Amino acid sequence: MGQYCRKIKEITGYEFRNPDLLRQAFTHYSYLDGDKTSTASYERLEYMGDALLSFFMAKEHFTTYPDLPPGQLTKLRSANVDREKLARVALKNQLHRFLRHKKPRLVGQTGGFNLQSRLVEQIKEFEEGIVDYPMHSSGLLDAPKALADVVESLVGAIYVDSNSMDTTCKIVKNLLQPMITPSTLHTHPVTMLYEICQKNKVNVESRDLWKETGEIEFIVDGEFVGRAQYRAKRVVAHNRAAYVAYQKIARKLSSENTINEHA
Repeated sequence: MGQYCRKIKEITGYEFRNPDLLRQAFTHYSYLDGDKTSTASYERLEYMGDALLSFFMAKEHFTTYPDLPPGQLTKLRSANVDREKLARVALKNQLHRFLRHKKPRLVGQTGGFNLQSRLVEQIKEFEEGIVDYPMHSSGLLDAPKALADVVESLVGAIYVDSNSMDTTCKIVKNLLQPMITPSTLHTHPVTMLYEICQKNKVNVESRDLWKETGEIEFIVDGEFVGRAQYRAKRVVAHNRAAYVAYQKIARKLSSENTINEHA
């Protein structure tokens, strides 16, 4: 465990007094199936880390943006601590290398620990996907939950080990860089679609074919405007379909406005 303590110290700048806490922070519950006397899983630390991250981000934004209204503060906080953002943090720091995870179907090894086949594929897909979205995809990517979990559990472990909010907040501030700011905060694609339809007084509805084909479609005023397929998760298919539909409607309205200007 000493090697991993040194690696985590290099990443966070923090040295654990209790290495068992660090081991727990990277132990998935499945790893304990065959050894009930082993260290507990990361779920309790994840719970603590989730609360700490939300508190830190609320405090940080409240201080940094004194004129930002509560609604915008909430959106900004959510974007900076949601699953995708935290998964990016884990990937950037290669925290998944330390994950202790055990399932029947295993392929490959990362940092000495086996990872489930689907998780390996999902991490690879996510790593390739974020290239197109430097800050955040706003729901267009499927972020692996396990990546976000280990960030939350690590933060929880640091707080429990240090018993210091100041120490934890300093580490969190560094880990979460680059943070999403009001200028880099993007509107969710579903929100964009419904807002543009409402503004232009057109009716929008979705057609859910996900169970059959993995697809979601959007219809505007009876006309098909976009679809997307993503079999792994309905919400991602829904978000991608909304984005496609929004893009088509925006282009159509832009073209109509150009024609009217020259009429």
